[in-house]
Amino acid sequence: MKKAFIPLLLCFILVLSACGNKATSEPSGDKVEGNAAAESAKPQTITYQSENGPVEVPADPKRVVVLSSFTGNVMSLGVNLVGVDSWSKMNPNFQDKLKDVQEVSDENLEKIIELNPDLIIGLSNIKNLDKLKQIAPTVTYTYGKVDYLTQHLEIGKLLNKEKEAEAWVDDFKARTQKAGDEIKAKIGENATVSVIESFDKQLYVFGDNWGRGTEILYQQMKLKMPQKVKDAALKEGYYAISPEVLPDFAGDYVIFSKNKDADNSFEGTNTYKNIPAVKNNHVYVADAKAFYFNDPLTLDYQLEFFTKSFLGK
Repeated sequence: MKKAFIPLLLCFILVLSACGNKATSEPSGDKVEGNAAAESAKPQTITYQSENGPVEVPADPKRVVVLSSFTGNVMSLGVNLVGVDSWSKMNPNFQDKLKDVQEVSDENLEKIIELNPDLIIGLSNIKNLDKLKQIAPTVTYTYGKVDYLTQHLEIGKLLNKEKEAEAWVDDFKARTQKAGDEIKAKIGENATVSVIESFDKQLYVFGDNWGRGTEILYQQMKLKMPQKVKDAALKEGYYAISPEVLPDFAGDYVIFSKNKDADNSFEGTNTYKNIPAVKNNHVYVADAKAFYFNDPLTLDYQLEFFTKSFLGK
């Protein structure tokens, strides 16, 4: 009896062992269903607290339309764009990135519908806002209501990319601080810098929050603005001037945001040629179309331009 019992016992143990191995080597139906449940449990939408109240937006937007100003913010956060405004399309720094993205406007609703966006972003003065909201969740911002870095953080929150936005802001502050210290050490603490732009048949000077690198020069680097510019342009952000009075607004250094298709004939006048910054080769010419905005991609470009212009790096 004992001899017969041992083989039967061994067989029973082997069967149990095989069953155990099978159970550990093959995924159970419960486990597969659990993974699927976890995946589906991820939030499909988030609630963004916009300046006009809460808006339910995609947690992971895939088809974003930007109707004004914020194209570079969205691109810098790695979110896909399907439509952008004409100013973004003409930006030479954006052209390669936007070659497959459609140009749209707030008046061409049919084209926007065809793009099937899951999120629309624009300034608060865009047209057809109520109709746009029927196409996709739409969030607008009032220009200048918050500073340009806070604005990027808000875009980060909207796109569910707040950590990425915060990381860029921290890094940007460190880089501009370092470059600003080096520039002031070279040109002097009291040297003044003005930003001018040619547009159509008009010249403009700028305050500290209207793109064209002004946020970097004045807010981050703390470079000095000529008093005449401060009096005229600081409050509104910009101020139109005639070429004849340009010497009164020109700083020791001038950033010239130049539109090639504008009237730039003033450069040939004696009035312009006798400006100290011109005579001292302290005028740094930038492509206006690449200089308009204050999004991360443009700010990085502007910072590189200033570092090269002032420091030769």
